[in-house]
Amino acid sequence: MGTPTLSKTDKMDKMEEAAAASPFITVTFRIRRYNPEISDEAQWQDFQIEIDPKERVLDGLHKIKWDLDGTLTFRRSCAHGICGSDAMRINGKNRLACKTLIKDINPEKPITVEAIKGLTVMKDLVVDMEPFFQAYRDVMPFLVTKGNEPTRERLQSAEDRERFDDTTKCILCAACTSSCPVFWNDGQYFGPAAIVNAHRFIFDSRDEAGEQRLEILNDKDGVWRCRTTFNCTDACPRGIEVTKAIQEVKRALITRRF
Repeated sequence: MGTPTLSKTDKMDKMEEAAAASPFITVTFRIRRYNPEISDEAQWQDFQIEIDPKERVLDGLHKIKWDLDGTLTFRRSCAHGICGSDAMRINGKNRLACKTLIKDINPEKPITVEAIKGLTVMKDLVVDMEPFFQAYRDVMPFLVTKGNEPTRERLQSAEDRERFDDTTKCILCAACTSSCPVFWNDGQYFGPAAIVNAHRFIFDSRDEAGEQRLEILNDKDGVWRCRTTFNCTDACPRGIEVTKAIQEVKRALITRRF
């Protein structure tokens, strides 16, 4: 009995069926590369990869780094939207690469990826975060109390906790600050993230340094530089109402009520 064989047409049909069943698509990543050891100028470089559209931009960057170009440089850690280290501009908007699905950003066109704005680019998608963290440190982002250390936890009502609940969600990714046009033009501005973290303690009923923080933010580089463009609120991957928090700090400065 002869061994059954497939005709050329049958083979083509099988291949087309397999291709149709495959979840992978071809996607072009257009990445803004910068290496100060090679050139003072940044340049765009295209990479084509096969990827499931339900995967994330971070997965695509991993494929490029692991399979195509090991020199590609970017930050990432938890890959679950908690550490905030992989903030970058994707198709012109500040996003976390680990929370951005390929299918949600029109993969039929090149996906542009570049470093966030307003901070010095060190290499490829990595920026110098020190000015950002210095502004964060300057607003005293910690609980300040007086008197003896308590023997038990400091109690707080659910209503008092709710007053600053939104601003406790900040993961210091810098997406909000680096989306701010005021920060782009003048890196001395504290920026939305620092103000959000000051808000978190200014409105904490257990804290006793609210006045001190308000004076820090009353500086010429403080809250009054905000132009209420809502870029920061739109950019926040945690859904914090950043602009609202900034306005509440401004109101507290005027009324001295918080």
